[in-house]
Amino acid sequence: MMKNFQYNRVLLAVVFVGFLAAMAVNIMRYTAEKQNMTVDLAIDYEALTELSEREGLPLEEVMRQAKEAGITSLAVYEATFKKLNVSGKANATPGGALLERYQSGSLTSPGWRSLVERGEIVGTEVYVTGSDAAVFREVKEDLRQRLGEERVRSFTVDGREALAVKAHYPSFEKMNLGLLTSEMKAANAAGFYVLARPSNYVKAEEKDIEAVFRRLDGINVSEMVFSGKEALGAPHQLSELAAALKERKITLGLIEAPTQLQFYKQEGLLEAARLLNYQAARMYSIPKEEQPKMKRDAAVERWVNTDEERNIRIDLLHIYENPKPGLTLLETNLQYIAAVRDKLLAHGFTLGRAGTFPPFAPSPFLRALIMLGAAAGGVLYLSLVIPALNRRPTWQLVLFAVLGLAAAVPVLLGHGGKMRLLAALASANVFPALAVIGQLDCIRARQEIPDWPLPKFILMAALALFLTGALSLVGAAYLSGALSDVEYFLEVNIFRGIKLTFVLPILLVAIAFLERFDVFDGAAGSADGLLAQGRRLLAMPVTVKTLTILFLMLVAGVVLVARSGHSMGMPVSSLELRFRAFLEQALYARPRSKELLIGHPAFMLAALAWLKKWPGMVLFLLVLAATIGQGSMVETFAHMRTPVMMSFARGIGGLLGGAFLGAAAMTLFALGEKMLKKAKSCQAGEA
Repeated sequence: MMKNFQYNRVLLAVVFVGFLAAMAVNIMRYTAEKQNMTVDLAIDYEALTELSEREGLPLEEVMRQAKEAGITSLAVYEATFKKLNVSGKANATPGGALLERYQSGSLTSPGWRSLVERGEIVGTEVYVTGSDAAVFREVKEDLRQRLGEERVRSFTVDGREALAVKAHYPSFEKMNLGLLTSEMKAANAAGFYVLARPSNYVKAEEKDIEAVFRRLDGINVSEMVFSGKEALGAPHQLSELAAALKERKITLGLIEAPTQLQFYKQEGLLEAARLLNYQAARMYSIPKEEQPKMKRDAAVERWVNTDEERNIRIDLLHIYENPKPGLTLLETNLQYIAAVRDKLLAHGFTLGRAGTFPPFAPSPFLRALIMLGAAAGGVLYLSLVIPALNRRPTWQLVLFAVLGLAAAVPVLLGHGGKMRLLAALASANVFPALAVIGQLDCIRARQEIPDWPLPKFILMAALALFLTGALSLVGAAYLSGALSDVEYFLEVNIFRGIKLTFVLPILLVAIAFLERFDVFDGAAGSADGLLAQGRRLLAMPVTVKTLTILFLMLVAGVVLVARSGHSMGMPVSSLELRFRAFLEQALYARPRSKELLIGHPAFMLAALAWLKKWPGMVLFLLVLAATIGQGSMVETFAHMRTPVMMSFARGIGGLLGGAFLGAAAMTLFALGEKMLKKAKSCQAGEA
């Protein structure tokens, strides 16, 4: 007797209402994302200085051409004596070196020689002079700010002020001082914003924060991105930092980590972002060791993909160190900058101060409806795999009430961050499973397999794929609606469970399949259930062939999980990388390989397996492979930094491409089967 699974209409209604709430939140999200389309195209001040020196051109001329090419901000870092000694604007000399020069006779200055002779030069001290009065003044301020008045002594030699500093010279030479006003004013004068890159102080105090921002008075600053492993003011002066940034309307920059997941670890950074109500922008820079290996076109494409897919709004470019054939080094880099600019403009971005997300706060009521819908989806799944529960609609409603209230009440009270994450996790796994189960129940409901010509069946299989994909995207709407807020857009928070979403939907569908079909003969009405079929599978004789198949399936599963996410990753072949690059250039959003090449074609072949009455185990495996595609569609939306419309476009592209490849596979299998039958017929005739 065929098991009949009833779909609880109350639960379906709640899922539908929750879906409407989720769509409302997603529309709000889309609007917020469209308001954040300004990218700051930045480059290091020092990079332009290097280009000017290597090309023998005035810095002002190089700046002018960089501005015309599209650069909007210059990143200005704190001065160090390693750099100042080269520029000659200020110099630091260890006392030991002065004494050595005195002994060798190379110390010719009467004033310095007199100091040595009077014993006032100490070998373990560092002596600072300057040829640029403004730079020297700021260096003196910075040294006293960082080291304290007692370690920095001012004196006069040869009619000019000098400093005696108690410091270890190798460390002193590399020590960050402060942002130089001269560099920042030069950047502003050339038409650039300043991207300020300060470092933190040891045991930072309020006066240290004040000193940094006092230096920024009168400077047109776009963003502040910290250098080093600490945010300015960490750990105890972050509120002062946030207040100063708010007052000056300076955007906080968050450096994306090399794994492209969250941020470079800087103590106090996320707390500072929270205090600023997440008025922050993500910054990315192609690693300096990687860029020389990249062709310019690939680097340009990298920037566009980065900004579109990962909400990067500060593009910090590095210069190419070697010129292209037939071009100067400056021309090479100007063409690169202009190409990035043109590509970004062509993709709908504007250039300027980095964009930030507007305040985004969906109604707790809408979020609560989403929680209820997710709970209803979970109970609906349980009712479709547990016959005893399916026969008792009242129990289903009681279970839904318990789970729904537990999820919705904290959200209504303005909390519920963990519940939202759990709802997102449930949606990512349950709704793809429900979509596939729905198709399984549709084919079970057919008393007879249709006698359609192959083209018509391919069309119907494609329509079934699109319908299943649409139902899976309901889960995507839930996931996105549950997590949508600026913390997730900026990846301050991230979806936990990426790996799980590649495995759990398959397990959920496997359970449902075993409750509906006999994997041994494919019958739809005589399934013994999960436990009984599990026991039969365990009791089967094991052959070398079976072990080989199981091993290959295990390897495939490991590869599937390892290839997902940003860590524990498995290398991607160069062929696949080229294929991805082709799709990225050809399409608005590249479909995911798991959908395009595995999941959706497997769905089409599963339909063919049902039509041709292939062995039940083959149908079972194809259905599980098809679930990979459905789960991947929903999991795409777990990357909350990616704009919601791009995730949607990626899913649609995967469905269309996968249906095409699936149709081709169905045709080939059908032709192969026809040719095989013809060959057997010929052999029988010969016999």
